[in-house]
Amino acid sequence: MQRISTNLTLFYKLFIPVFWIVFFGSVTMAALLYTFEYVGNIPARTFRILVVAFYLSGLLLLAFTLMRLKRVEVDDSYFYVTNYFKTARYPFHNIEKVELSRFLIFRVATIHFHEAGIFGKRAAFVPTRFRFHEFWEAHPELRARLLVEA
Repeated sequence: MQRISTNLTLFYKLFIPVFWIVFFGSVTMAALLYTFEYVGNIPARTFRILVVAFYLSGLLLLAFTLMRLKRVEVDDSYFYVTNYFKTARYPFHNIEKVELSRFLIFRVATIHFHEAGIFGKRAAFVPTRFRFHEFWEAHPELRARLLVEA
């Protein structure tokens, strides 16, 4: 079995969101609980609304990007997709396509399944440069059938 997603998946998926939730959650709670009238020239009510909006928008951004990342491994017959709590095994014939695209400075690969599994109809991951391409070079028939580079 060969891992084709980056080792940083655990960092992206768990560490960054936990850090964000704890640190900025504490800042938000402090802004809501501490009594003050102004922060600089900003009234306290406006400041509190801005802090809560910043925190909630960050949570939404994390939920729709980093927290959806999966760890992906492959062998000669299956893709193994895990969120570090559950693992699913998908045979190659159950995969519609693997789409490789860019998101800011990252390359993101998305596996599209014919039918929804325990992770839904799609699974996104950040591929490693070397192992991802090594797998596709070793399996040219799969590359021709599944890999789509956007």
